[in-house]
Amino acid sequence: MSENKKLREEKRLAKQKKRKRRRIKRAVVLIAEILILLALCGAAYVMAKYDKFQTVTFSKGDIQSNEGVKQEGYMTVALFGGDSRNGQLEKGAHADTIILASIHHDTKEVRLASVYRDTLTQQVSGKIQKANYAYFAGGPKDAINMLNKNFDLDIQDYVTVDFKALADVVDLLGGIELEVTDQEAKEINNYIDETGTVTGKKATHLTNGGTLKLDGVQAVTYARIRKNVGGDYKRAERQQKVIAKVVEKAKTMDLKTINKIINKVFPQISTSFSLADMIGLASGALDYKLIETTGFPMESMNGRVDKVGSVIVPVGLVENVQELHQFLYPKEEVKEVSDTVKSIAEKIETLTGITRDKLNDPSADISKSSHSTAGEEKK
Repeated sequence: MSENKKLREEKRLAKQKKRKRRRIKRAVVLIAEILILLALCGAAYVMAKYDKFQTVTFSKGDIQSNEGVKQEGYMTVALFGGDSRNGQLEKGAHADTIILASIHHDTKEVRLASVYRDTLTQQVSGKIQKANYAYFAGGPKDAINMLNKNFDLDIQDYVTVDFKALADVVDLLGGIELEVTDQEAKEINNYIDETGTVTGKKATHLTNGGTLKLDGVQAVTYARIRKNVGGDYKRAERQQKVIAKVVEKAKTMDLKTINKIINKVFPQISTSFSLADMIGLASGALDYKLIETTGFPMESMNGRVDKVGSVIVPVGLVENVQELHQFLYPKEEVKEVSDTVKSIAEKIETLTGITRDKLNDPSADISKSSHSTAGEEKK
């Protein structure tokens, strides 16, 4: 090839590469514009729907944490399931469900820990009571402060969902499929009429157990039963299964269904999240991954306390809190618990007589929580 031809060929190839780079650049810019547009649309959508929530604004100093407590790299949110009969989700409603959700800022990994509602804790007032008493006595503010105080947490925000909202979501999703034992089916039938009355929906009794497609009323009743089928421990597991099934099915929703759910369910939700917070969470919604679930206390015994009733006693609150932190914050450096938690642990041990020595007692009935992966029990 002559020198001139070679030069012309090099120029032609250089022009082709330049045009290709321009096309790639335009494509990248176009994709970026589309993503920005989607984000703006998502933000606009959240702004349009935000006023449907029952919103609560905490004043400075309302939410307290133990001295030196800070979860680096994580956000922890308190999730409550209310049993309101009139849609009121503040003080006076019982928190049938208490879940701690940790979200890693970078990986978007989500871990859920159900706090058994009968867990013995120290309330804001200093009284030793069941965990769910805090919400009844002082609404979400007292409930968050109780969780922060007893478990060395730094929760600043919460979301409370009325259990009627869960029934509405399940129905709008077309039901969820769950494995129901014959005993669970019997207990569902014992309480389903009450759930139907409260939610204003038709209650359809089950004829048997098995792998069943449950409607909203059936799913809520399944999540709430505890008598004769494992008490608070199994109840928390059932709640986690329902949540996991709803999340799994929600990923396949079309925009029309999403809009229906938002319009019907948002008015049944109370939250402290600001509009800016909600926009930030919504923008990354597709990146969140439910990794593991568990129950708290990790090691516990059933007990009874005068003027409190049947309770779940942490077998060593200090050790349970340490294990809870290892579960919720696996990337965080292991720290010693606060003096506040140590003090509460001593009070609970003095009140109940249940100490870590019980772990070596073969006659002691110690219950241990097992971790589940992505909402499904490990085999």
